Amino acid sequence: MIYTSEALETLVSEFSKLPGIGRKTAMRLSLYILKSSTEEAERLAKAIVDVKRKIRFCSVCFNITEKDPCPICSNPDRDHSSICVVEEPIDVIALEKTNEFKGVYHVLGGSLNPLEGIGPDKLHIKELLQRLTDVREIILATNPDVEGEATTVYLWNLLKPLGLKVTRIARGIPVGGDLEFADEATLVRALEGRLKLE
Repeated sequence: MIYTSEALETLVSEFSKLPGIGRKTAMRLSLYILKSSTEEAERLAKAIVDVKRKIRFCSVCFNITEKDPCPICSNPDRDHSSICVVEEPIDVIALEKTNEFKGVYHVLGGSLNPLEGIGPDKLHIKELLQRLTDVREIILATNPDVEGEATTVYLWNLLKPLGLKVTRIARGIPVGGDLEFADEATLVRALEGRLKLE
C-alpha cells in the first residue's frame, strides 16, 4: 500500500524488515518518528549508524564489542578456565544479566542446521577448539530447540574425548509455569536436572 508520502512508505517498509515487526507496528514506529523532533530522529539515525560502524566481533570469543578483545575476555578477574558456549551474542547478554557466571564465553554464531546449509564449518567451532589450553570446564548453553540440541550433541562428542569436563545448563519448568502445560521433553529435562534439597 502506498501512503500519501513515498518517504513514509519507505520508512514503513524498512521497519517491516526488522524481526517481529509487522506492517502495523512499522506504521506506528514511523508515525512516532514523524511526530518526533528532527533532533530526536537524527539521534536515532546516528545510533543506528554508530552500531554498524563501531561494533565488531571479539577475535577471542566472537561476542559483539567495540574493543578487541572484548571487556569479558580481557578481564583478568574472570575465570578463563571455564568457557560457556552459546549460540548468539544475545545469549551472553541474557547470562550476564544473572550476574552468576564468572567465566568467559564463546559465541558459535548460530547452531547446526543442515536444512539451512549450516554445518560445523559455518560456526566458530574450530576457534573454540583452539582456546582449550588451560580450560577445565566447557558449559554448553545452546537453545532448547532441535538445532540447539543437535549442536550440543555434536560439541559433546567433539569435546568429551579431550578429557575436559563438559556440562550443559539445566533445563526444566520455568518459574510460574504449570506442569500440566509442559511438554514431555521439558519434563524429562526437569527430572534429569533435579537438585538435592539440603
